[in-house]
Amino acid sequence: MRRLVVFNSVTLDGYFVDMNGDMSWAHNDDAEFNAFVQGNARGGGELVFGRKTYELMAGYWPTPLAIKNDPVVAEGMNSLPKVVFSRTMEKASWNNTRLVQGDLAAEIRKMKREPGHDMVIMGSGSIVSQLAQERVIDEYQMVMIPVVLGKGRTMFDGVTDTLRMKLTKSRVFGNGNVYLCYEPKR
Repeated sequence: MRRLVVFNSVTLDGYFVDMNGDMSWAHNDDAEFNAFVQGNARGGGELVFGRKTYELMAGYWPTPLAIKNDPVVAEGMNSLPKVVFSRTMEKASWNNTRLVQGDLAAEIRKMKREPGHDMVIMGSGSIVSQLAQERVIDEYQMVMIPVVLGKGRTMFDGVTDTLRMKLTKSRVFGNGNVYLCYEPKR
């Protein structure tokens, strides 16, 4: 059975985007951390996005600038299979992307039963919160960035039930970033 994993950056005060939906605060030039990100990009799997994150990613990773700035991550992002969930999009044009307009949780449950690599949600806070509430996410990988925004949006906005987690891995980077990996307690 395939697993569903979330990979997102968060601030010290728990936000994954600022009040304008921006994540530029999460990017930094650090060789150790960049090597970690590149290793994740080579990991394979299927990327899962909501419309907003999909449009942001599709607007950057296929560009010459992305390929020049980060060729390893760009190669992974552009070649991996992708699924975008949207009720409003009519088509998805980024390479290897499938558009799904049906019931999010039901479709994810179906996809988890299919053979293949794990699925990874990046960004896509509304999808994370909906699927967390449905208890279909198998692992939460978060990189805590040492910055405080004061305002923003968490990836768990809208979750009404208590979700207990257990820490399974962690790593501290020289730049102050901390990788935290949690699995839901069942």
